[in-house]
Amino acid sequence: MRGRWIDVWEPEDETFWREKGERIAKRNLAFSVLSEHIGFSIWSLWSVMVLFMGPQYGIDAAGKFFLIATATLVGALIRIPYTFAVARFGGRNWTVFSALLLLLPTGFAYAVMEPGTSYSTFVLVAALTGVGGGNFASSMTNINAFFPLRKKGWALGLNAGGGNIGVPVVQLVGLLVIGTAGALHPRIVLGVYLPLIVVAAVCSALFMDNLTPVKNDTGAVLEAVRARHTWIMAFLYVGTFGSFIGYSFAFGLVLQTQFGRTPLQAASLTFIGPLLGSLIRPYGGALADKHGGARITLATFAAMSAATCVVIYASVTASLAVFLVGFIALFALSGLGNGSTYKMIPAIFLAQGHRKGLSGEAAEAYGRRLSGASMGLIGAVGALGGLGINLAFRQSFQTVGTGTGAFLAFLAFYAACIAVTWAVYLRRPAAVPDTAAGAEEPEDRPGYAKV
Repeated sequence: MRGRWIDVWEPEDETFWREKGERIAKRNLAFSVLSEHIGFSIWSLWSVMVLFMGPQYGIDAAGKFFLIATATLVGALIRIPYTFAVARFGGRNWTVFSALLLLLPTGFAYAVMEPGTSYSTFVLVAALTGVGGGNFASSMTNINAFFPLRKKGWALGLNAGGGNIGVPVVQLVGLLVIGTAGALHPRIVLGVYLPLIVVAAVCSALFMDNLTPVKNDTGAVLEAVRARHTWIMAFLYVGTFGSFIGYSFAFGLVLQTQFGRTPLQAASLTFIGPLLGSLIRPYGGALADKHGGARITLATFAAMSAATCVVIYASVTASLAVFLVGFIALFALSGLGNGSTYKMIPAIFLAQGHRKGLSGEAAEAYGRRLSGASMGLIGAVGALGGLGINLAFRQSFQTVGTGTGAFLAFLAFYAACIAVTWAVYLRRPAAVPDTAAGAEEPEDRPGYAKV
């Protein structure tokens, strides 16, 4: 095991990065994406399984939304321990273990996925798939340590986007199975993923590395918990990633329930939104690197509000075509916002280091400590937004028979996100000095990143 540990890692040193670091970091990024991708597919498994659950299963729409919400909740909560596992066990070691752990929910789902299984059993198995959601937190924490600050927006966006794309991929697999074998054969989907999980674990073992300098810092965690920016960014991440994962899980079921689509018709549309949202996420990080994350995030929430208005109109008028346009736009915009909000985190804490009177490497070290410690908390709270979306849909369909009420609630939340982003990071740049609004870096303060 010691052969896969790297004892010296200095990504901010340009010579080290050019001669050695970049090659190693990119290799670890590639196989981190593979494992996280499979994790996202398993986490979102029940967004596909519910499409196979016809009347013979005896579960209504509200019950299906609850299954999805259960997986979302566990996936959100488990992100916190997964964040700290990287420093405790090593990024490579934990990636191998967390990948193999995916065999548990997939195998159990294979065993029980048939009519006659009790609803409580389905809830338990759906909860087990939440372990796939934890892979995101450990992967992002691990990759954050490999890359220098100037590359984090791109690297974290690519890592997250490659993982997020696991959602539309499992939905495409579900579409292929329904279109060829029919809606009575959900076990084929599960059979596809069992060997892929093993492949991801083996590749992680062979090609990834552990970083010795990465340590759990209890003091940094406590400071991150006390820092108001941790919770502000968690709130904004609910609006971006929470929207993405919540809509990804619910899209097919909304199409079936509100617009009367068959399993095949729903599956043929479900993957489009998550695919666009996943592919665009790295561009959100890249735009934030160039223009400032706060500006991109504000524009994203404004556009998401407009798209939500389109969806509300389509829901009221029962127009499927307009609904699809607005909903897919929401996916793409949430993906863009995912990249920009995550880019803001290390930049904010670097700026806070300068506010404390630190400079140079000391400020950069402070920023790395606090951003690494806060990412798990922010990711966990953000994922809870997916739970909120599915519970809102469940309540809306139970009370009025459509998703209109839920979309009105989402519109109000996006308005709140706009207000918070503007008030904290754009209206008063002094809150995060000099670069909060995306201004150019001061010449006398190199490495001072754009928020």
